Amino acid sequence: MNRDDSSSTRRRFLLNTGAAAIATGVMNLPTVHATGTDTLKLGLIGCGGRGSGAVNNALKADPNVKLVAMADVFSDRLEKSAERLKRLAGDRFAVDVNHRFIGFDAYRKLLASDVDVVILATPPHFRPEHLQAVVAAGKHAFVEKPVAVDAVGARSVLESCKAAKQKGLSIVSGLMLRYSLAMNETMKRIQDGAIGRIVTMQANYNIGGLWNVARKPNWSDMEYQLRNWYYYTWLSGDHIVEQHVHGLDLMAWAMQDEYPTKCFSLAGRQSRTGAEFGHIFDHFAVCYEYAGGERCFSFCRQQDGADNDTSHMVFGATGQADLRRNTMTGGRTWRYSAARNGTKDVPYQLEHDALFRSIRRGEPINNGGYMVKTTMMGIMGRLAGYTGKSVTWEQAWNSKEDLRPERYEFGDLPVPQVAIPGSTKLT
Repeated sequence: MNRDDSSSTRRRFLLNTGAAAIATGVMNLPTVHATGTDTLKLGLIGCGGRGSGAVNNALKADPNVKLVAMADVFSDRLEKSAERLKRLAGDRFAVDVNHRFIGFDAYRKLLASDVDVVILATPPHFRPEHLQAVVAAGKHAFVEKPVAVDAVGARSVLESCKAAKQKGLSIVSGLMLRYSLAMNETMKRIQDGAIGRIVTMQANYNIGGLWNVARKPNWSDMEYQLRNWYYYTWLSGDHIVEQHVHGLDLMAWAMQDEYPTKCFSLAGRQSRTGAEFGHIFDHFAVCYEYAGGERCFSFCRQQDGADNDTSHMVFGATGQADLRRNTMTGGRTWRYSAARNGTKDVPYQLEHDALFRSIRRGEPINNGGYMVKTTMMGIMGRLAGYTGKSVTWEQAWNSKEDLRPERYEFGDLPVPQVAIPGSTKLT
Protein backbone atom coordinates (compact mmCIF):
# COMPACT_ATOMS: atom_id res chain seq x y z
CA MET A 1 0.00 0.00 0.00
CA ASN A 2 1.17 3.51 -0.76
CA ARG A 3 -1.05 5.60 1.45
CA ASP A 4 0.16 8.91 2.77
CA ASP A 5 -0.02 8.59 6.55
CA SER A 6 1.62 11.93 7.26
CA SER A 7 -1.46 13.86 8.36
CA SER A 8 -2.31 14.14 12.02
CA THR A 9 -5.93 13.40 11.16
CA ARG A 10 -4.93 10.07 9.69
CA ARG A 11 -2.78 9.19 12.72
CA ARG A 12 -5.59 10.06 15.12
CA PHE A 13 -7.98 7.90 13.12
CA LEU A 14 -5.67 4.89 13.17
CA LEU A 15 -5.17 5.20 16.92
CA ASN A 16 -8.90 5.49 17.55
CA THR A 17 -9.66 2.55 15.27
CA GLY A 18 -7.14 0.36 17.08
CA ALA A 19 -8.61 1.24 20.46
CA ALA A 20 -12.12 0.49 19.24
CA ALA A 21 -11.01 -2.87 17.86
CA ILE A 22 -9.51 -3.89 21.18
CA ALA A 23 -12.54 -2.69 23.12
CA THR A 24 -15.02 -4.60 20.96
CA GLY A 25 -12.92 -7.70 20.35
CA VAL A 26 -13.00 -7.13 16.58
CA MET A 27 -9.50 -7.55 15.16
CA ASN A 28 -8.07 -7.18 11.64
CA LEU A 29 -10.24 -4.18 10.86
CA PRO A 30 -9.56 -2.58 7.48
CA THR A 31 -7.61 0.66 7.29
CA VAL A 32 -10.43 3.02 6.35
CA HIS A 33 -11.08 6.69 6.87
CA ALA A 34 -13.53 7.66 9.60
CA THR A 35 -13.56 11.43 9.41
CA GLY A 36 -15.35 13.53 6.84
CA THR A 37 -12.12 15.24 5.75
CA ASP A 38 -10.38 12.03 4.62
CA THR A 39 -10.83 10.80 1.07
CA LEU A 40 -12.31 7.36 0.52
CA LYS A 41 -10.87 5.79 -2.61
CA LEU A 42 -13.37 3.95 -4.78
CA GLY A 43 -12.77 1.17 -7.30
CA LEU A 44 -15.24 -0.09 -9.92
CA ILE A 45 -15.21 -3.70 -11.14
CA GLY A 46 -17.59 -4.08 -14.07
CA CYS A 47 -17.97 -0.96 -16.22
CA GLY A 48 -21.40 -1.41 -17.77
CA GLY A 49 -24.36 0.89 -17.25
CA ARG A 50 -25.18 -0.40 -13.78
CA GLY A 51 -21.61 -0.04 -12.61
CA SER A 52 -21.39 3.52 -13.90
CA GLY A 53 -24.70 4.36 -12.24
CA ALA A 54 -23.52 2.93 -8.94
CA VAL A 55 -20.37 5.07 -9.07
CA ASN A 56 -22.53 8.15 -9.60
CA ASN A 57 -24.59 7.20 -6.52
CA ALA A 58 -21.44 6.58 -4.48
CA LEU A 59 -20.04 10.00 -5.33
CA LYS A 60 -23.31 11.66 -4.34
CA ALA A 61 -23.36 9.71 -1.07
CA ASP A 62 -20.18 11.27 0.31
CA PRO A 63 -18.42 14.49 -0.76
CA ASN A 64 -15.00 13.01 0.00
CA VAL A 65 -15.11 9.98 -2.29
CA LYS A 66 -12.99 9.74 -5.42
CA LEU A 67 -13.04 7.10 -8.13
CA VAL A 68 -9.41 6.01 -8.49
CA ALA A 69 -9.49 2.65 -10.30
CA MET A 70 -11.60 0.74 -12.84
CA ALA A 71 -11.57 -2.85 -14.07
CA ASP A 72 -13.35 -4.68 -16.88
CA VAL A 73 -12.75 -7.54 -19.29
CA PHE A 74 -13.14 -5.16 -22.25
CA SER A 75 -11.19 -1.95 -22.81
CA ASP A 76 -13.89 -0.34 -24.97
CA ARG A 77 -16.48 -0.75 -22.23
CA LEU A 78 -14.12 0.63 -19.59
CA GLU A 79 -13.20 3.67 -21.69
CA LYS A 80 -16.83 4.43 -22.50
CA SER A 81 -17.67 4.32 -18.80
CA ALA A 82 -14.64 6.44 -17.96
CA GLU A 83 -15.70 9.15 -20.41
CA ARG A 84 -19.19 9.28 -18.93
CA LEU A 85 -17.99 9.32 -15.32
CA LYS A 86 -15.39 11.99 -15.99
CA ARG A 87 -18.13 14.27 -17.30
CA LEU A 88 -20.30 13.57 -14.26
CA ALA A 89 -17.63 13.63 -11.56
CA GLY A 90 -15.15 16.27 -12.68
CA ASP A 91 -12.06 16.27 -10.47
CA ARG A 92 -13.51 13.45 -8.35
CA PHE A 93 -12.76 11.19 -11.29
CA ALA A 94 -9.12 10.33 -10.63
CA VAL A 95 -8.54 7.19 -12.71
CA ASP A 96 -5.22 7.57 -14.51
CA VAL A 97 -4.13 5.26 -17.34
CA ASN A 98 -2.19 3.05 -14.91
CA HIS A 99 -5.35 2.28 -12.93
CA ARG A 100 -7.53 1.13 -15.83
CA PHE A 101 -7.24 -2.63 -15.65
CA ILE A 102 -8.34 -4.95 -18.46
CA GLY A 103 -8.85 -8.70 -18.66
CA PHE A 104 -10.17 -11.61 -16.64
CA ASP A 105 -7.66 -10.85 -13.88
CA ALA A 106 -8.33 -7.10 -13.90
CA TYR A 107 -10.18 -7.29 -10.58
CA ARG A 108 -7.08 -8.65 -8.84
CA LYS A 109 -4.98 -5.78 -10.16
CA LEU A 110 -7.56 -3.27 -8.95
CA LEU A 111 -7.65 -4.84 -5.49
CA ALA A 112 -3.87 -4.64 -5.29
CA SER A 113 -4.08 -0.88 -5.85
CA ASP A 114 -4.90 1.74 -3.22
CA VAL A 115 -8.70 1.48 -2.88
CA ASP A 116 -10.91 1.46 0.20
CA VAL A 117 -14.33 0.63 -1.26
CA VAL A 118 -15.22 -1.52 -4.27
CA ILE A 119 -18.32 -1.67 -6.43
CA LEU A 120 -18.99 -5.13 -7.89
CA ALA A 121 -21.13 -4.75 -11.02
CA THR A 122 -19.98 -7.40 -13.48
CA PRO A 123 -22.41 -10.03 -14.80
CA PRO A 124 -23.59 -12.00 -11.74
CA HIS A 125 -21.52 -15.11 -12.52
CA PHE A 126 -18.35 -13.39 -11.34
CA ARG A 127 -19.75 -12.14 -8.04
CA PRO A 128 -18.64 -15.05 -5.79
CA GLU A 129 -15.00 -15.03 -6.91
CA HIS A 130 -14.78 -11.26 -6.90
CA LEU A 131 -16.34 -10.85 -3.45
CA GLN A 132 -14.05 -13.49 -2.00
CA ALA A 133 -11.06 -11.52 -3.30
CA VAL A 134 -12.50 -8.21 -2.07
CA VAL A 135 -12.92 -9.49 1.48
CA ALA A 136 -9.49 -11.13 1.46
CA ALA A 137 -8.05 -7.74 0.46
CA GLY A 138 -9.87 -6.01 3.34
CA LYS A 139 -12.11 -3.74 1.25
CA HIS A 140 -15.68 -2.62 1.82
CA ALA A 141 -18.06 -3.52 -1.01
CA PHE A 142 -21.25 -2.58 -2.74
CA VAL A 143 -22.45 -5.88 -4.22
CA GLU A 144 -24.92 -5.66 -7.08
CA LYS A 145 -27.72 -8.19 -7.21
CA PRO A 146 -27.96 -11.15 -7.70
CA VAL A 147 -24.89 -12.48 -5.93
CA ALA A 148 -24.59 -15.87 -7.66
CA VAL A 149 -26.00 -17.98 -10.49
CA ASP A 150 -25.79 -21.39 -8.80
CA ALA A 151 -25.71 -22.85 -5.30
CA VAL A 152 -21.95 -23.35 -5.41
CA GLY A 153 -21.55 -19.61 -5.86
CA ALA A 154 -24.20 -18.77 -3.26
CA ARG A 155 -22.44 -20.86 -0.64
CA SER A 156 -19.16 -19.12 -1.47
CA VAL A 157 -20.74 -15.67 -1.08
CA LEU A 158 -22.19 -16.61 2.30
CA GLU A 159 -18.73 -17.63 3.52
CA SER A 160 -17.26 -14.37 2.20
CA CYS A 161 -19.91 -12.38 4.06
CA LYS A 162 -19.11 -14.24 7.27
CA ALA A 163 -15.43 -13.37 6.79
CA ALA A 164 -16.36 -9.74 6.11
CA LYS A 165 -18.26 -9.57 9.40
CA GLN A 166 -15.22 -10.87 11.27
CA LYS A 167 -13.06 -8.21 9.64
CA GLY A 168 -15.49 -5.37 10.31
CA LEU A 169 -16.13 -4.74 6.60
CA SER A 170 -19.36 -3.33 5.21
CA ILE A 171 -21.16 -5.38 2.55
CA VAL A 172 -24.17 -3.58 1.09
CA SER A 173 -26.47 -5.35 -1.36
CA GLY A 174 -27.90 -3.97 -4.59
CA LEU A 175 -31.35 -5.17 -3.52
CA MET A 176 -32.11 -1.50 -3.14
CA LEU A 177 -35.75 -1.78 -2.09
CA ARG A 178 -34.52 -2.79 1.37
CA TYR A 179 -33.35 0.83 1.66
CA SER A 180 -36.59 2.43 0.44
CA LEU A 181 -38.22 4.60 3.11
CA ALA A 182 -41.70 3.78 1.83
CA MET A 183 -41.02 0.05 1.69
CA ASN A 184 -39.52 0.04 5.18
CA GLU A 185 -42.63 1.70 6.59
CA THR A 186 -44.91 -0.70 4.71
CA MET A 187 -42.99 -3.77 5.86
CA LYS A 188 -42.97 -2.57 9.44
CA ARG A 189 -46.75 -2.35 9.39
CA ILE A 190 -47.11 -5.78 7.79
CA GLN A 191 -44.83 -7.33 10.38
CA ASP A 192 -46.67 -5.51 13.18
CA GLY A 193 -49.85 -7.30 12.10
CA ALA A 194 -51.67 -4.58 10.15
CA ILE A 195 -53.09 -7.13 7.66
CA GLY A 196 -53.12 -10.10 10.03
CA ARG A 197 -51.19 -13.31 9.52
CA ILE A 198 -49.83 -13.61 5.98
CA VAL A 199 -51.68 -16.24 3.97
CA THR A 200 -50.65 -15.68 0.35
CA MET A 201 -48.30 -13.49 -1.66
CA GLN A 202 -47.99 -12.70 -5.34
CA ALA A 203 -44.90 -11.34 -7.12
CA ASN A 204 -45.26 -10.30 -10.77
CA TYR A 205 -42.43 -9.12 -13.03
CA ASN A 206 -44.00 -9.45 -16.46
CA ILE A 207 -42.41 -7.18 -19.05
CA GLY A 208 -41.31 -7.12 -22.68
CA GLY A 209 -37.97 -8.15 -24.11
CA LEU A 210 -34.69 -6.53 -23.10
CA TRP A 211 -31.54 -5.47 -24.94
CA ASN A 212 -29.64 -7.79 -27.23
CA VAL A 213 -26.14 -7.52 -28.68
CA ALA A 214 -25.55 -8.58 -32.29
CA ARG A 215 -22.53 -10.81 -32.81
CA LYS A 216 -19.53 -9.48 -34.74
CA PRO A 217 -17.59 -11.84 -37.04
CA ASN A 218 -14.31 -11.47 -35.15
CA TRP A 219 -15.78 -12.32 -31.74
CA SER A 220 -15.09 -15.71 -30.19
CA ASP A 221 -17.84 -17.63 -28.41
CA MET A 222 -16.56 -16.39 -25.06
CA GLU A 223 -16.49 -12.75 -26.14
CA TYR A 224 -19.95 -12.90 -27.64
CA GLN A 225 -21.44 -14.53 -24.57
CA LEU A 226 -19.81 -11.97 -22.28
CA ARG A 227 -21.10 -9.07 -24.36
CA ASN A 228 -24.56 -10.63 -24.69
CA TRP A 229 -24.40 -12.00 -21.15
CA TYR A 230 -28.05 -11.78 -20.19
CA TYR A 231 -29.01 -14.77 -22.33
CA TYR A 232 -26.66 -17.36 -20.84
CA THR A 233 -27.50 -19.02 -17.55
CA TRP A 234 -23.87 -19.29 -16.50
CA LEU A 235 -23.57 -15.50 -16.65
CA SER A 236 -27.00 -14.18 -15.60
CA GLY A 237 -28.70 -17.07 -13.82
CA ASP A 238 -31.70 -16.53 -16.17
CA HIS A 239 -34.12 -13.67 -15.70
CA ILE A 240 -35.89 -15.20 -12.69
CA VAL A 241 -32.58 -14.78 -10.85
CA GLU A 242 -31.18 -11.65 -12.49
CA GLN A 243 -34.32 -9.48 -12.60
CA HIS A 244 -37.14 -11.08 -10.64
CA VAL A 245 -34.87 -11.27 -7.59
CA HIS A 246 -36.21 -7.85 -6.52
CA GLY A 247 -39.78 -9.14 -6.27
CA LEU A 248 -38.69 -12.34 -4.57
CA ASP A 249 -36.77 -10.30 -2.03
CA LEU A 250 -39.89 -8.33 -1.16
CA MET A 251 -41.69 -11.60 -0.50
CA ALA A 252 -38.83 -12.80 1.71
CA TRP A 253 -38.82 -9.50 3.58
CA ALA A 254 -42.58 -9.63 4.20
CA MET A 255 -42.04 -13.13 5.64
CA GLN A 256 -39.36 -11.69 7.97
CA ASP A 257 -36.66 -13.49 5.98
CA GLU A 258 -38.26 -16.89 6.26
CA TYR A 259 -37.68 -18.78 3.02
CA PRO A 260 -39.80 -21.42 1.27
CA THR A 261 -39.36 -25.11 1.97
CA LYS A 262 -40.12 -26.19 -1.61
CA CYS A 263 -41.50 -25.04 -4.95
CA PHE A 264 -42.76 -26.23 -8.31
CA SER A 265 -42.76 -24.32 -11.59
CA LEU A 266 -44.27 -24.09 -15.04
CA ALA A 267 -41.67 -22.46 -17.30
CA GLY A 268 -40.33 -22.42 -20.81
CA ARG A 269 -39.10 -20.63 -23.91
CA GLN A 270 -41.73 -19.72 -26.49
CA SER A 271 -41.16 -16.28 -28.03
CA ARG A 272 -37.37 -15.83 -27.70
CA THR A 273 -36.17 -18.86 -29.60
CA GLY A 274 -33.38 -17.47 -31.82
CA ALA A 275 -29.67 -18.09 -31.25
CA GLU A 276 -29.24 -14.44 -30.23
CA PHE A 277 -31.24 -15.25 -27.08
CA GLY A 278 -28.82 -17.92 -25.91
CA HIS A 279 -30.59 -20.67 -24.01
CA ILE A 280 -32.52 -18.99 -21.18
CA PHE A 281 -36.30 -19.19 -20.75
CA ASP A 282 -38.72 -16.33 -21.39
CA HIS A 283 -41.29 -17.15 -18.67
CA PHE A 284 -41.52 -18.73 -15.22
CA ALA A 285 -44.55 -19.35 -13.02
CA VAL A 286 -43.48 -20.65 -9.61
CA CYS A 287 -45.44 -21.67 -6.53
CA TYR A 288 -43.28 -21.34 -3.43
CA GLU A 289 -44.53 -23.19 -0.34
CA TYR A 290 -43.65 -22.30 3.26
CA ALA A 291 -43.48 -24.40 6.40
CA GLY A 292 -46.51 -22.62 7.89
CA GLY A 293 -48.71 -23.32 4.85
CA GLU A 294 -48.27 -19.90 3.22
CA ARG A 295 -47.88 -19.71 -0.55
CA CYS A 296 -46.09 -17.26 -2.81
CA PHE A 297 -47.22 -17.24 -6.44
CA SER A 298 -44.40 -15.87 -8.56
CA PHE A 299 -44.72 -14.88 -12.22
CA CYS A 300 -42.03 -13.40 -14.43
CA ARG A 301 -42.13 -13.04 -18.19
CA GLN A 302 -40.07 -11.27 -20.86
CA GLN A 303 -42.17 -11.43 -24.02
CA ASP A 304 -42.81 -8.59 -26.44
CA GLY A 305 -46.45 -7.78 -27.14
CA ALA A 306 -47.80 -9.29 -23.93
CA ASP A 307 -49.30 -7.28 -21.07
CA ASN A 308 -46.85 -5.80 -18.58
CA ASP A 309 -47.37 -6.13 -14.84
CA THR A 310 -44.79 -5.42 -12.14
CA SER A 311 -46.86 -5.74 -8.98
CA HIS A 312 -46.19 -7.27 -5.59
CA MET A 313 -49.04 -8.14 -3.23
CA VAL A 314 -49.21 -9.55 0.29
CA PHE A 315 -52.55 -11.00 1.42
CA GLY A 316 -53.21 -11.37 5.13
CA ALA A 317 -56.07 -12.77 7.20
CA THR A 318 -57.59 -9.30 7.73
CA GLY A 319 -56.32 -7.19 4.82
CA GLN A 320 -53.86 -6.84 1.97
CA ALA A 321 -50.80 -4.76 1.12
CA ASP A 322 -49.86 -3.45 -2.31
CA LEU A 323 -46.07 -3.12 -2.23
CA ARG A 324 -45.81 -1.20 -5.48
CA ARG A 325 -48.14 1.53 -4.25
CA ASN A 326 -47.26 1.14 -0.55
CA THR A 327 -50.91 0.95 0.45
CA MET A 328 -53.03 -1.28 2.66
CA THR A 329 -56.71 -2.11 2.49
CA GLY A 330 -58.99 -4.29 4.56
CA GLY A 331 -58.85 -4.13 8.32
CA ARG A 332 -56.71 -0.96 8.34
CA THR A 333 -56.62 1.38 5.35
CA TRP A 334 -53.28 3.15 4.94
CA ARG A 335 -51.14 4.85 2.32
CA TYR A 336 -47.50 5.90 2.65
CA SER A 337 -47.04 9.67 2.49
CA ALA A 338 -43.74 10.99 1.16
CA ALA A 339 -44.82 14.50 2.19
CA ARG A 340 -45.14 13.47 5.82
CA ASN A 341 -41.75 11.77 5.74
CA GLY A 342 -40.03 14.81 4.24
CA THR A 343 -37.09 12.86 2.80
CA LYS A 344 -36.56 12.02 -0.86
CA ASP A 345 -37.02 8.27 -1.31
CA VAL A 346 -34.52 7.15 -3.97
CA PRO A 347 -33.46 3.61 -3.01
CA TYR A 348 -30.58 3.48 -5.53
CA GLN A 349 -29.10 6.47 -3.69
CA LEU A 350 -30.09 5.54 -0.16
CA GLU A 351 -28.22 2.22 -0.29
CA HIS A 352 -24.98 4.05 -1.07
CA ASP A 353 -25.72 6.69 1.54
CA ALA A 354 -26.00 3.87 4.08
CA LEU A 355 -22.77 2.22 2.92
CA PHE A 356 -20.60 5.30 3.23
CA ARG A 357 -22.26 6.42 6.45
CA SER A 358 -21.44 3.00 7.94
CA ILE A 359 -17.79 3.35 6.95
CA ARG A 360 -17.48 6.87 8.35
CA ARG A 361 -19.09 5.86 11.63
CA GLY A 362 -17.24 2.58 11.96
CA GLU A 363 -20.57 0.73 12.18
CA PRO A 364 -20.34 -1.99 9.49
CA ILE A 365 -23.41 -3.12 7.54
CA ASN A 366 -23.57 -6.72 6.37
CA ASN A 367 -26.46 -7.66 4.07
CA GLY A 368 -25.02 -11.11 3.43
CA GLY A 369 -27.85 -13.19 4.87
CA TYR A 370 -30.75 -11.97 2.78
CA MET A 371 -28.81 -11.21 -0.39
CA VAL A 372 -27.62 -14.84 -0.54
CA LYS A 373 -30.90 -16.48 0.42
CA THR A 374 -33.04 -14.37 -1.89
CA THR A 375 -30.67 -15.17 -4.75
CA MET A 376 -31.13 -18.85 -3.82
CA MET A 377 -34.90 -18.41 -3.95
CA GLY A 378 -34.52 -17.39 -7.59
CA ILE A 379 -32.10 -20.25 -8.31
CA MET A 380 -34.53 -22.68 -6.65
CA GLY A 381 -37.35 -21.49 -8.93
CA ARG A 382 -35.11 -21.82 -11.99
CA LEU A 383 -34.14 -25.38 -11.05
CA ALA A 384 -37.81 -26.28 -10.69
CA GLY A 385 -38.59 -24.62 -14.02
CA TYR A 386 -35.75 -26.24 -15.94
CA THR A 387 -36.40 -29.74 -14.55
CA GLY A 388 -40.18 -29.73 -14.23
CA LYS A 389 -39.73 -31.22 -10.76
CA SER A 390 -40.64 -30.02 -7.29
CA VAL A 391 -37.47 -28.77 -5.61
CA THR A 392 -36.94 -28.44 -1.87
CA TRP A 393 -34.84 -25.73 -0.26
CA GLU A 394 -32.34 -28.37 0.88
CA GLN A 395 -32.03 -29.78 -2.65
CA ALA A 396 -31.44 -26.33 -4.08
CA TRP A 397 -28.98 -25.23 -1.39
CA ASN A 398 -26.99 -28.47 -1.60
CA SER A 399 -27.04 -28.61 -5.40
CA LYS A 400 -23.73 -29.50 -7.03
CA GLU A 401 -24.60 -27.59 -10.20
CA ASP A 402 -21.51 -25.52 -11.04
CA LEU A 403 -21.94 -23.27 -14.07
CA ARG A 404 -18.33 -22.09 -14.28
CA PRO A 405 -16.59 -22.72 -17.62
CA GLU A 406 -13.46 -24.88 -17.62
CA ARG A 407 -11.29 -21.83 -18.27
CA TYR A 408 -11.62 -18.07 -18.62
CA GLU A 409 -10.14 -17.28 -22.00
CA PHE A 410 -11.35 -16.06 -25.36
CA GLY A 411 -12.15 -19.01 -27.59
CA ASP A 412 -14.77 -21.68 -28.19
CA LEU A 413 -17.54 -22.03 -25.62
CA PRO A 414 -20.52 -24.16 -26.67
CA VAL A 415 -23.99 -23.00 -25.65
CA PRO A 416 -25.78 -25.59 -23.51
CA GLN A 417 -28.98 -27.16 -24.80
CA VAL A 418 -32.15 -25.34 -23.84
CA ALA A 419 -33.53 -27.03 -20.72
CA ILE A 420 -36.44 -29.41 -21.28
CA PRO A 421 -38.78 -29.79 -18.28
CA GLY A 422 -39.18 -33.47 -17.53
CA SER A 423 -35.86 -34.36 -19.18
CA THR A 424 -33.34 -31.96 -17.66
CA LYS A 425 -31.96 -33.44 -14.46
CA LEU A 426 -31.46 -31.81 -11.07
CA THR A 427 -27.82 -32.03 -10.00
